[in-house]
Amino acid sequence: MNTNVSRWLKEEKLKVHNTSADEIAKLLRIIDRDLADANICELSADRRFITAYNAALQLTTIVLRTHGLRSNPNKAGHHRISIDALPEILGSEF
Repeated sequence: MNTNVSRWLKEEKLKVHNTSADEIAKLLRIIDRDLADANICELSADRRFITAYNAALQLTTIVLRTHGLRSNPNKAGHHRISIDALPEILGSEF
C-alpha cells in the first residue's frame, strides 16, 4: 500500500471499509441528482458550484470505497484526504 495511504490509515484519517454494490449504486444516484441540480440555471452560481462539488466528492468516495477505504468524517480535512488519496490509489497517471 502507498506510504501516504498507510500513514493516513495509521492517523485514522482513512479507515478500512467493506462496501457493497448497493452502497455504490446509492452514491451513483446521488451523483446523478447533484449533476442534474447543478444544471438548474435558476439556482445561484454558489449553490450550483456546491452541488457540483458534492457530486465530485461522491466520485472520490466511490474510488475509496471500491478500494476498501473511507475517509473519517470525524477528522478535520476529510474532504481533502478523499481528494488527495485519488492519485495515491489510482496512480499518478490519473
